[in-house]
Amino acid sequence: MTLTPRPITSVLFASAFALGLALGFAGQAQAAAAHVHGQIRLDIAIEGPTVVITMETPLDSLIGFERAPRTDAEKQTVDQAVARLRNAGELFRIDPAANCKLGPVTLHSAALGLGKGEEGAAEGHADLDASFAFNCTNTVAAKFIDVDLFDAFKGARQIEAQIAAPQGQFKRTLRRPATRLAWSK
Repeated sequence: MTLTPRPITSVLFASAFALGLALGFAGQAQAAAAHVHGQIRLDIAIEGPTVVITMETPLDSLIGFERAPRTDAEKQTVDQAVARLRNAGELFRIDPAANCKLGPVTLHSAALGLGKGEEGAAEGHADLDASFAFNCTNTVAAKFIDVDLFDAFKGARQIEAQIAAPQGQFKRTLRRPATRLAWSK
């Protein structure tokens, strides 16, 4: 039997499902989780042919400051960070057995003017929220994701991940230099 990727509408439906799942996770974690520099929070939902990774992190963890860029050098830093995030297939390498391809990437940060309806620069503590959807032919075969956020963003020191997979729900923490999020029962 040959498995083929579903059309983008399936990815969007699965993304909405995963977002709901992630919001459930976020509701549980929000009371305990705070804006912590150096920390990245990931919610990973594996459902049907789709893997959706949602990310929340202080801007400082990605670019070294939490406001709109003021200098050409800061603008270049932001442009490089956004380009890396949009190329999420290099940041999140899902187990090759799942045969995944990057789909829609959504980035939101009021301070950086990213996201629909986001205008101007927010001052103070600013975050970046992102969603990365992957369309796969065999998600059940996936047993890990190699995460290259530490190499891409020098301000990142710890990743807190919650994973909802066909094998169950898991919490994992990565600290430099670890890169593999693995799950199993």
